[in-house]
Amino acid sequence: MKAWVYERYGSPDVLGFEEVETPTPAGDEVAVRVQACGLNAADWHVMRADPFLVRLSFGLRRPRRPMIAGCDVAGVVESVGERVTRFSPGDHVYAEVGFSGGLAQLATIREDRIARMPANCTFEQAAAVPVAGVTALRAIRDAGRVGPGTTVLLIGASGGVGTFALQIARAFGGVVTAVCGPAAVELVRSLGAGEVIDYTAEKSVGAGRTYDVVVNNGGIHSLRSLRRTLTPRGTLAAVGGSQHGGLLGPGAIAMRGKLVAPFVSQRLVAVEGEGNEADLATLAAMIEAGDVTPVIDRVYPLEEAPDALRYVEDGHPKGKVVVTVGDERPEADEPGSAV
Repeated sequence: MKAWVYERYGSPDVLGFEEVETPTPAGDEVAVRVQACGLNAADWHVMRADPFLVRLSFGLRRPRRPMIAGCDVAGVVESVGERVTRFSPGDHVYAEVGFSGGLAQLATIREDRIARMPANCTFEQAAAVPVAGVTALRAIRDAGRVGPGTTVLLIGASGGVGTFALQIARAFGGVVTAVCGPAAVELVRSLGAGEVIDYTAEKSVGAGRTYDVVVNNGGIHSLRSLRRTLTPRGTLAAVGGSQHGGLLGPGAIAMRGKLVAPFVSQRLVAVEGEGNEADLATLAAMIEAGDVTPVIDRVYPLEEAPDALRYVEDGHPKGKVVVTVGDERPEADEPGSAV
């Protein structure tokens, strides 16, 4: 099969569209014919080995094995392992594949990391969901414990995680103040923000106002200033982002929060963990109910995957960036709209 592969760290220039061995599913795995792949900041962070700690997981000088780019997929089940019980060939599914590679014609994925696609989604919309949607769900539901009347400051509201987090918080009854750049103000307002702060014109952190929950999706704010923006028993949900450089990169706030958390009354929570069937099924139900709609900035053809990764890294996408891999089209019940 063909896939976008890299064997050394660097910019998207290290990617090559190459023939690789077609994977065979193990007993607990599902082989998915990929139709679309959603891209995330994590894709370029690993590809560039930025931050440096990436090298401890994947190889110090170069990746230990050839890496296929792309974390999120939507597609059609082609075959299943002998212990798989929930899926059959022909099922339309979506999943996070980790770093085993989504920019490929076929991906093998553990059964417990796969869910059926929302019935009202295209493959491109479904591929936009797994990493960003699950991260947002955990930030709002698990870390923030957002419910009716909870005040939420959402930093980075126009990105992939942010657009999901805003809609999920609203669905749970939260009162959301969204922070974004001037070009995204109308988009963020249309997703249900009660108030929108343009960070180029107004301070959002350390300005005297406090919130029950602060979701720090990237951003440049210090842990001290973020804590000053919380109520005395409020919660900081620290999410990674697109920052370059440093030993910890976008995980620095989360790591500092873990160190400080035992000594303060506020809850400082690092939002982490890989996707699973239960969270993906929750998101599918919310999408089918109309509470959440994947926001897609751009869709690229497979041959332009390196350009798509450059845009994710440099372009501040509004929502998600998706690469179309296959040419099969689902028959959605009521196709959603890519905003």
